[in-house]
Amino acid sequence: MRFIIIITIFSMFLACSDTDSSSSTTVAETTQTSDSTPSDKSNLKGVAKSNPNAILGRNPNAESPDINIKINGAQPGLVRVIGFFTGEQYRADSVMTDASGAINIKAPEAWRSGLYYVSYPGDVAFQMIVADDQRFSMVASANDVNGTMKITGSEENELLYKTIQFEGNWRSKYEATRAQTTESERDKLLAERKAYMDNLFASHGNTFYAKFKEAGQNPTVRDIKLPNGAPDKDAQIWHYRRDFWDNVDFNDLRLLNTPVITNKLKKYIDDLTAQRPDSIIASAKFLVDKVLDYPEYYQYFANWITLHYEPLETSLMDPQAVYVHMIENYFTYNRAFWSDSVEIFSLQQRAYEMTSSLVGKQGPNLTVPSVDGGVKTLYDIKAPYIIVYMYNPECEHCAVETPKLVQFNNQWKSQGVEVYAIAVDTEDDKWRDYIKKTGMQGFTNVFDPTNQSIYAKYFVDHTPELYLLNPERIIIGKNLKVDQVAEMINRDKNR
Repeated sequence: MRFIIIITIFSMFLACSDTDSSSSTTVAETTQTSDSTPSDKSNLKGVAKSNPNAILGRNPNAESPDINIKINGAQPGLVRVIGFFTGEQYRADSVMTDASGAINIKAPEAWRSGLYYVSYPGDVAFQMIVADDQRFSMVASANDVNGTMKITGSEENELLYKTIQFEGNWRSKYEATRAQTTESERDKLLAERKAYMDNLFASHGNTFYAKFKEAGQNPTVRDIKLPNGAPDKDAQIWHYRRDFWDNVDFNDLRLLNTPVITNKLKKYIDDLTAQRPDSIIASAKFLVDKVLDYPEYYQYFANWITLHYEPLETSLMDPQAVYVHMIENYFTYNRAFWSDSVEIFSLQQRAYEMTSSLVGKQGPNLTVPSVDGGVKTLYDIKAPYIIVYMYNPECEHCAVETPKLVQFNNQWKSQGVEVYAIAVDTEDDKWRDYIKKTGMQGFTNVFDPTNQSIYAKYFVDHTPELYLLNPERIIIGKNLKVDQVAEMINRDKNR
């Protein structure tokens, strides 16, 4: 079970911790790459149906690349150029250096505008902006690429390296003074950085680099006070999340060809949002609704969040709640333009199967054939707490959890707990043998080989699956391990 992330105001609001990663990420982090450029048939199906060049951030009127790079002192060998598309990385080009460390990059048509990493042999790596001006030169020394980089013919890269050099010097001063100077002196350094960025955005706001850099800036913490004059941290965090995307120009598809959007998305969902379904749903709704009129961002955000909380891919207690919300609201026939009707029907059907068994809902009643030849109805059980346990006799994880549940039942049955055990995807003789072998005779044991008795009531996509119902028959826990049940019961009793 993943517990709520506690976020301190200081760590969340560090002004120097941008989300663009433009001066900290290295090519060593980009080794898992595809050998081809993502196209309209990439993992985001249907993105480029109407205008591939616009969607890929490629200006059809831009000049074709003629980029000369020379890194003095670099080892000769193969140079790789790595590009980005949403959360993916791909190899844009590979070029052999000459003896002086020089390469020339040429292509018959314009590259998509975005951020690229250039990786030389010997762990020499640096960044490069490609925008409309795709004919320029870069010269630097291998022992200090960022500090010695000289650009000719590209305003975008001049701004990139001027900013990298400024931030390198600024960060050194800030780190050196953190423990030695007063808060007011540190505030002066922060103000110096803010003034630099404000000037960059005001003077060069029409450049792609400025948009990229601005998109990665964290919002300013609002000065909100409690009646006693102390900072209202809850209100600050709430507004910080709301302000987090204000610097992003969603009209600019080129940002999808940089790490900044994916980095912001991960920070917004994973770090700034408490990892409980209601909080995740609220954050997701705020963001996805913001980009409903920006199809490429809408598709990317809706897909990323839904897959991030795909029930089999997360340890969140109730990922189905997030998944159902996303499917029901955003993967509809009129909104999921990238999917066909068959795919949408399948997704909606799966969400329907999950809907009745979300935490906080009334647990559906069941009437299922029992081991004694009759039927057993879930709500006939009078114990205050009911464990609905779904298992398969041949499941390896069930072999671990079932003996634990038998022991738990022996200890807690007298305290008002009963187990309603449902065998799934098995055969009658295997079910009966398993009950005897594991000592489950103390459970209410049921099995419907058609699965019709439980369909769309208690969702199970892997076994074992354990739900916990309280005296009001509200689902208060799911995806539980046996050793978590007692804690959930005690928590419910004390609420």
